[in-house]
Amino acid sequence: MPIVVRKIPFEFVSDMNGLLAEIENGSFTADEIIGVIGKTEGNGGVNDFSRILADRVFRDFLNTHGTRSPSEIDRMPIVWSGGTDGVIAPHMNIFARVGGDGSAGDEKRLAVGASMSEPILPEEIGRLPMVEKVAEGVRAAMADAGITEPSDVHFVQSKTPLLTRERIEDARSRGKDVVMTDTMESMAVSNATAALGIGYAVGEFDLPRPEQIANDLDLYSAVASCSSGVEQDPAQIVVVGNKAGAGGDFRIGHSVMRDALDFDGIYAAIRSAGLDLPERPHPSDLGDAVVNCFIKCETDPSGRLRGRRLVSINDSDIHHTHHTKGAVGAVAAAAIGDPAVYCSVAALQQGPAGGGMVAAIVDMSKAP
Repeated sequence: MPIVVRKIPFEFVSDMNGLLAEIENGSFTADEIIGVIGKTEGNGGVNDFSRILADRVFRDFLNTHGTRSPSEIDRMPIVWSGGTDGVIAPHMNIFARVGGDGSAGDEKRLAVGASMSEPILPEEIGRLPMVEKVAEGVRAAMADAGITEPSDVHFVQSKTPLLTRERIEDARSRGKDVVMTDTMESMAVSNATAALGIGYAVGEFDLPRPEQIANDLDLYSAVASCSSGVEQDPAQIVVVGNKAGAGGDFRIGHSVMRDALDFDGIYAAIRSAGLDLPERPHPSDLGDAVVNCFIKCETDPSGRLRGRRLVSINDSDIHHTHHTKGAVGAVAAAAIGDPAVYCSVAALQQGPAGGGMVAAIVDMSKAP
């Protein structure tokens, strides 16, 4: 059954009007939605309640407008990345499996699979057991998508738990220690651990050594986009790739941004998805074919960008993640001509240090 992807704006954090309009227009039904990846307008930190609010409102919407049971809806992967710094516009990306014959000959088209990992314990965050649990979840999501070749995987979005005081105390009450006690920094470490699980699962590298987790910045996945929060204990995993015979009009490709100004990395992902672009592209060359780009970004640990000294990493008033997310979001918005771009920070081991992974979904029926 073909996959349909729609980008829908949030006019406020609990806004479901755009989603309802898509359903009423016949794009898909509530029961055909299989996953959501979106940007909400909170602070992007440990206590970002906008993610929890959007998650609850969305699941309640599906319960009201569809026929699936609450337990089925609760198992659906819904990944919200908090923080719309700068020009990034809040939005949701809906993935739906719709009716159709599912046949497209040998042409590869979009395939999506989802899974929930085994619960990740506080003491496993930042350590090999979490890597292995995420990897198992990725393999299950690939099977759900019907993707057998790891090279056909172009984007894996995960949502994993981070450390909170409550989780730290839970581990200690059972005689376990945790990898760190800084809850904010545990977000980046959880993301890095998940990224290595993803890269391991799709064959980008062998099982990493414990000391490489969140430390060896030369080891990274080019398809991993990882987010973490307080919403759940398992890893929610969405695998997006291409496969022959999937049907539909959508394709996905990926690349990496080498640094925060790498327009070419964004356009390389769009080319990888199947659009022909000139040597020096302009947003007008894309027409309406680009559904969205999904980008991870990270402040360069050297504190420099193309040889120039940056001060954001030393800013005591605004965390450097906000600087970088706002800046890369603007680069991406300028590249595709749309501020509703999925740009997420804390990209440790998700693309090169100081850069990040990029995935692009295109609608081939709208190719210029």
